[in-house]
Amino acid sequence: MESGKGKPTIEEKIKNLKGPIFIFGASGFIGTNLLEQVLRYRTDCYAITHDIRHSWRLKLLNLQPRNILFCDILFKNSVQQIFKDYQPRTIFNLAAYGAYSKQNQANLTYETNVLGALNILEECSGISAYIHAGSSSEYGLNCEDPKETDELLPNSHYAVSKVSVSYLLKYYAKIQSLPCVNLRLYSVYGPWEEPDRLVPKLIENGKQGKLPPLVSPEISRDFVYTTDCVNAFINAAFHMNPAIYGESINIGTGTKTTLKELVGTISSIFTITTQPDWGKMPNRKWDLKNWYGNYHKAKTLIHWEPETTLEQGLLKTNAWQEELNYQTVILPAFNQPEKLNRISCVIACYKDAQAIPIMYQRLTKTFNELKVRYEIIFVNDASPDTTQDVLDTICEKDSDVIVITHSRNFGSQSAFLSGMEIASGDAIVLMDGDLQDPPEVIPEFYEKWMDGFEVVYGKRIKRETSFLMNTCYKLFYRILSKLSYIPIPVDAGDFSMMDRKVVNELILLPEKEQFLRGLRAWVGFKQTGVDYVRPERMFGKSTNNWRKNIWWAKKAIFSFSFVPLEVLSYLGFILTGVSFLTMIAQIIAKILYPNVPHGLTTIIVLVLFFGGIQLLAVSILGEYLSKVFEESKGRPKFIRKSITYRGKKLNTAIEMGNLLKTIK
Repeated sequence: MESGKGKPTIEEKIKNLKGPIFIFGASGFIGTNLLEQVLRYRTDCYAITHDIRHSWRLKLLNLQPRNILFCDILFKNSVQQIFKDYQPRTIFNLAAYGAYSKQNQANLTYETNVLGALNILEECSGISAYIHAGSSSEYGLNCEDPKETDELLPNSHYAVSKVSVSYLLKYYAKIQSLPCVNLRLYSVYGPWEEPDRLVPKLIENGKQGKLPPLVSPEISRDFVYTTDCVNAFINAAFHMNPAIYGESINIGTGTKTTLKELVGTISSIFTITTQPDWGKMPNRKWDLKNWYGNYHKAKTLIHWEPETTLEQGLLKTNAWQEELNYQTVILPAFNQPEKLNRISCVIACYKDAQAIPIMYQRLTKTFNELKVRYEIIFVNDASPDTTQDVLDTICEKDSDVIVITHSRNFGSQSAFLSGMEIASGDAIVLMDGDLQDPPEVIPEFYEKWMDGFEVVYGKRIKRETSFLMNTCYKLFYRILSKLSYIPIPVDAGDFSMMDRKVVNELILLPEKEQFLRGLRAWVGFKQTGVDYVRPERMFGKSTNNWRKNIWWAKKAIFSFSFVPLEVLSYLGFILTGVSFLTMIAQIIAKILYPNVPHGLTTIIVLVLFFGGIQLLAVSILGEYLSKVFEESKGRPKFIRKSITYRGKKLNTAIEMGNLLKTIK
C-alpha cells in the first residue's frame, strides 16, 4: 500500500474514484478481492455477474443483495440495460474465460473475452475510467522479461483473445478517446484463489507436512500477491489521464520464481523435510520455462510497484486460510457447492402479446425470490398477433429466455411438448401464456417438489368466471374421473411442476394426440395438488368456446376411458333381452287378442330408438377409430419454424437438431 507524506492512501484513492463503480467478473478470484477492498470504503460498488445464485465466493462474502447485479455480457441488451439503470463511472472488467485448463471451449473463450468486452466498451461513453484485466499470456512465446512494446506471440486461444482486446482498447482510446487501460497480470495468488490451484494446494499440503505431485522444477512464474494486484487496479483508475489511454501495462514483480524455489519457500515456512515428486504431473502445453515480467512502465504511468515478497504473500495467504477456517468453510464451499436447482418454465402462447411482458416480469421476480437458476421457454404456437415481436425483444436482453416458434398452430399440448424437449431444468413448470396460471403459485409447487413429490399440479378450487361455466367444468372433471381407467385429479389443468424424470417419460411416449394432464397421471410417480384460484384472462378474450370445450371433453374421455364401449356392450345385451321379451309378449298378445290392431306408432318409435342407438354406437366407434387412424399416420406432434437460444435464431432443421443434441 502506498503511504508516506504527500502520497494518498488506498482508502483515499478508492474514495476519490468516480462512482458508481462496476466490477464485472466480481465472482472470480481477483474480482472478489477487488470487490472486498472497495466495499470497505464505499457502498456504491456493484458486483456484476451472470450467475448471481452460483458463486461460492460471493456467498461467503455475505454481501448486501443490492450490491450484486445480474448481467450477461454476451448479450448487448443486458449490458445496455444495466448501464442505463445505474450509469456507472468507473468500470473494472475482470470477466474472462479460458485461463484455466478446465475452461477449454474455444468459442466461449472468444465470446466472453472479446465480444463481452466489446459489449461493455460500447456503453462506456462518458465514464471516468475503464480498467481491463489483461494477461501476461498475451506475450505467449515471448514471455521472458518482456517490455510492453515487445512482440506478442500468443500460444493459446486464451492468449489470442486477450491480445485482441488489448488492440480493441487501443482503438477505443486513440479513436474515441475512451479512458481505458489494459493491465497484463502475471501469476496472481492469495485469498479467494481456487483451492485446486498451485499455491493453495501447496499451503494446504504444507500444513500436513507434505507436498502435492508437481510438474518440472524448472517451470517458472512471476508470482504477484492479490493485495498488490488490487492496488494496481485502484492506481490505474485513480491516475487515469489522457497520457495512459489505451496503454497495456505489466503487473508483475519482475522476479522469475521456479517451482523449485517456490517449493523451497513453502518447505521453509512449514518445515517440510520430504522431497517433492517432480514430474508426476504433466506439463501443460502453454507452460514455459522463463515466464516473468517487467513492471517499470507500471511504476512510471500508474505509480505502482509490488510491495509483498513471495514469503510474505504465502504467510498472509496461510493466515487468511486459518482466519476463514479453510478446511471447514472454503474447501466444502468449493468442492461441494450447494446444489442450486434449475427450473425450466414452459409457456404456451397464443394471442398473448399483451400478457407476455407481465408474465416475464412476474416469473423472474418469483424465481429470483426462490434463489433458483431458471430458464423461461416461450412457445409461440403461430400466434397471429404481435407475440413474436414481444418475445424477440425479451429474448434479446435475457439469456435465460428461449423462444420456440411453430410453423402453424398445433395446440397447447404440442406447444408444451415442444418446450419440454428443449427444457434442461431439474424440474419443469407448464403454464398458459394468458396469466390465468399465476406465477406466484410456483413457490408452493417448488416447496412440494422439494418435499419429494415428483408431480405437483395446480388444483382450481375456484374460477373467476360465470356460475354456469364453473358448474360445467366441475361436472366434467368429476365425470372424467369416474370414467377414466386411471385416477385423474379433479379440477387440475396443465399448470404444474414435474420432476425431470417425469418429463423424460412424457417426452418418450409415442402417441401423437396427447392429453397431458391425463398422461401426467398415467405415468405415475408421487403426486400432489396445490389449491389456487384461477383468475379471469387479463387481456383479450379466451380462445376457448363451447364447441372447443366439448372437443376437449371428448378428447379426454376417449383417450383415458373405455366406458363408452362398455356401455354399448351392456346396452346391446339389454336391448337384445328387451327385444326378446317384447317378441314373446307380442306372440302372447296375438294368441289372446287376435283382433287387436297393429301399433304403427310403436313401430315408428322403436325404429327411431334403435336407429338412434345404432348411430350413437357408430359415432362412438368412429371416435376411437379416428384416434387409431391419427396415430397410424405417424406425423410429428409439431414442427418448429425457429428456435431463439442465447440470442441466436436457429432456422434450419440441422441447427435445431444440433441444439437439441447439445442440450441433452
